[in-house]
Amino acid sequence: MANGGIGILTAQATPETARRIWPWWLALGFGAIAVAVAALFLVGDGARLLLGAAGLALTVRGALLLRAATAKTLAPELVARARGLGTAALAAGVVAGVAALASSAADRVLLVAVPLVLLAAGAGQLSGGRDGRRGGRSLLVVAVLVTGLLVALGIAQDWDRAADTATVLTALMLAGLGVPLLVAALHLRTIAARPLPAAPAGCAGCACGAGGCGS
Repeated sequence: MANGGIGILTAQATPETARRIWPWWLALGFGAIAVAVAALFLVGDGARLLLGAAGLALTVRGALLLRAATAKTLAPELVARARGLGTAALAAGVVAGVAALASSAADRVLLVAVPLVLLAAGAGQLSGGRDGRRGGRSLLVVAVLVTGLLVALGIAQDWDRAADTATVLTALMLAGLGVPLLVAALHLRTIAARPLPAAPAGCAGCACGAGGCGS
């Protein structure tokens, strides 16, 4: 879900759009890594911090994807995918945010949520192209392995240990999400550095917003 959304949002960015949004992607990438480090080493209730941060990130991502899908700036073949990913991300973000505020056992929420999110992300990627299907299959394998690990820990030791492991895995996934965000920010910065196409001689730009001269 994360990588697919990032790819959609940066695939057809214009220099003007890229100049506006690349600093935000950079801040989000560093922020995701900072939250993961804080949850693992600096705060007492890391699970709640992770759950709240994940909820906020998913909500913002979903809103951006839905905005892109309705702004008619994407290729037609990307609109439906952006709308589906955006709706799923927005719903997951709201649920995660409510759970972070209302639950006193956020680590148990992560214990259930981590396998479900991996399964949902893998299933969602299967509907993409060849690369998407390959990534989806990899995510499904990871989801099965993670689920097996958590269940084995819960049965062999105790469920508190399994919940702590789910918290660590969530932090690692959040830090991993920060990496493609940073890569996307650098890609957008490269696009932003491109010069704007020169306007035809005698053009004042008055008809560009209406689809071009003579439209």
